[in-house]
Parts: sequence; structure tokens; C-alpha cells
Amino acid sequence: MAFGLKRAELTAWKHAVQNGEIGIITHYWQDERFPTSTSVTKVGCADLNKLVRWGRQYGLKAEWIDNRSPYPHFDLFAETQLEVLRKEGLANQINRFNLN
Repeated sequence: MAFGLKRAELTAWKHAVQNGEIGIITHYWQDERFPTSTSVTKVGCADLNKLVRWGRQYGLKAEWIDNRSPYPHFDLFAETQLEVLRKEGLANQINRFNLN
């Protein structure tokens, strides 16, 4: 279950992803499979080759892509989530979702 997002934020992420841009969005999240995670960062791009290349810089493997058309994406948690948000200059998402 996702929460903590504004509709405009989700719409902007979807638009970026569908247009072949790298879209990054974080939201609160609960899933019984991941009981220690309270949020997830989704990094998506409809251009799968571009998404794979982007992921390599963070050690992400192509087979980890959740390839749901039209929004293929990586789901990032914990240390990887924080590393990516820091390196991508998204301190606002780190602060908003209390990831420090």
C-alpha cells in the first residue's frame, strides 16, 4: 500500500517515465514481505535500455526491473534508496520521508 504522495507528484512521475526520462519518486509504503521498510523509491523509465544503463551506476541489475508497462521501474529500499537519493540530489525526499 502506497501513501504520502500528492496526485500531482505521481502524475509528474508517470509523465516523465512514459516520455523516456528517468523518473524518481519516493512514498511511504507497507508490505508484509518487507516489514522493516517504511518507504520505497521508484526509479522508472519507459526506455528500458536507458533504465538499465542508469541502474548500472548504482550496481542495480536489469533483472531487478519491475517491468510493468507502461511504468517499468526499480524499487529501492534501505541503504540503496538513501544512496541513490543522495547522489541524485534529492535531499527533499530524504527529509520528507525521514530516511536519515
